[in-house]
Amino acid sequence: MNILKQNLYIILVFGIPLGLYSQNTIFSKIHDIEPISNHYKDLKQLNTEKRTAHASMDKIVYPTDNYLDFILVYASNKPYYLSSSQVEFITNSVKFPANSSEQTRAELDFLLDLQNKRTEKQIKRVIQLAKIGYWPHKNYTKTDDRYEGNLKDLFFIIREVIKEKHDVKSFPKTAKLLKGVMQDTRLLEFVVKFNLLRARPYHLDSNIKPLHEIPTPSFASGHTLWAYIQAYTLSELVPEKRDEFIALAYEIGLSREIMGVHFPSDEEVARQIAHRMLMLMWHTDKFQKDFEAAKSEWK
Repeated sequence: MNILKQNLYIILVFGIPLGLYSQNTIFSKIHDIEPISNHYKDLKQLNTEKRTAHASMDKIVYPTDNYLDFILVYASNKPYYLSSSQVEFITNSVKFPANSSEQTRAELDFLLDLQNKRTEKQIKRVIQLAKIGYWPHKNYTKTDDRYEGNLKDLFFIIREVIKEKHDVKSFPKTAKLLKGVMQDTRLLEFVVKFNLLRARPYHLDSNIKPLHEIPTPSFASGHTLWAYIQAYTLSELVPEKRDEFIALAYEIGLSREIMGVHFPSDEEVARQIAHRMLMLMWHTDKFQKDFEAAKSEWK
């Protein structure tokens, strides 16, 4: 077993934390994850454990009768770049603060403050962002009337940051890479969601009035996950744009809080999952082959 495979084996089997590593480790070819910042950093300092005085809250989970059934199919798909054991490992490595915890209460208060301060301009932007998102099932056949719009969404982050009319036709190898990444992203998103069944913020506090109710569990945020996995992948292709890619991913994550549909911890963990995903994908021949092909389009 070579040193790379040996170290990956140790990580996957013995559960060495994936969030703590530096450019001096075996994963030196990709950028480090940026330190936790903004309100996420402050909220992370609070206690995440159950509080006996509010124990009834810990019985609340996402209501099963609200499921959007076809979404469950994603949780049973096969991964594209990742292995099934890696998907399982990432899923088992994350958890959310207890409903009754000090941190969750502070997060609910944060969301209420955002709700009280949100402007019409903010609402317009977050509704726009809510509609963006590549879905593999819409890419199954060109006769689907959502086909072209879906491919356009695949390049949303590229167009927003680079301000040019890049698309699937002009960057087919980049499109192939992003499609594979998004297949794994949707799989992992719903495996985590339906294994952990976190209630949405408005299930815990009726004062939170979401702009839309969402037919899936809260943890982790799917919008934030796809935004960051694309931002991290694209920043390896176009490293000079990394800060801008990540700033947009942050905005997309925050938009879900402004909408009242996600806890801040849903966003922060999604950011961490995205980087862990890329780190594991990076060391597969399949990903490297597609990445190098995509990179040739950006020279």
